[in-house]
Amino acid sequence: MAVRVAVIYYSATGNVHSLAESLAEGASSQGAEVRLRRAPESVPDTSIEKNPAWRAHIDATKDTVQEAIHEDLEWASAYAFGTPTRYGNVSAQLKNFIDSTGQLWQAGVFHNKPVTSFTSAMNRHGGQESTLLSLNNVFYHWGCIIVPPGYTDPLLFEAGGNPYGTSWPSGGGEGPDRATLAAANYQGRHLVEIADRLQG
Repeated sequence: MAVRVAVIYYSATGNVHSLAESLAEGASSQGAEVRLRRAPESVPDTSIEKNPAWRAHIDATKDTVQEAIHEDLEWASAYAFGTPTRYGNVSAQLKNFIDSTGQLWQAGVFHNKPVTSFTSAMNRHGGQESTLLSLNNVFYHWGCIIVPPGYTDPLLFEAGGNPYGTSWPSGGGEGPDRATLAAANYQGRHLVEIADRLQG
């Protein structure tokens, strides 16, 4: 049976969205079935309107990327979660979705499923690693098998060498560069490789 990967993310201005797309493409290239899903927005429009890039990204993806639902988690045999950093932690939007999964956790839906994570922050030292480690805390409770990229391919060093997961320091400018998108693509392929092994 093909690996089924749910790539679930939150992105305000598009950086994490770009990483999610590259990771999903990498997973698909390994023969996995992939669902790309976004966490529901929880911030009022009045706040979003104050940031043109935020508004533009929401408008660009609202009809092309479905919102994540619990059924996506039940369907998947592997997960990839992405979030921008919020004070070195997970965004409220993704955390709200994760916090709604108690019944799935109690039912054992997540047990022994491989999972990986990715992030973006404005600054190079803006909390990327602590954000990924915060996501890992959820995965420990879920009973997942955490699949970091580690230093398993030379291309990861070109993207900054983050062994926890792909990360992009946006600097408030353009989206992820070629090397970072390549790292995200590799992370998706690596996740499927491990998931394949676990499925036997």
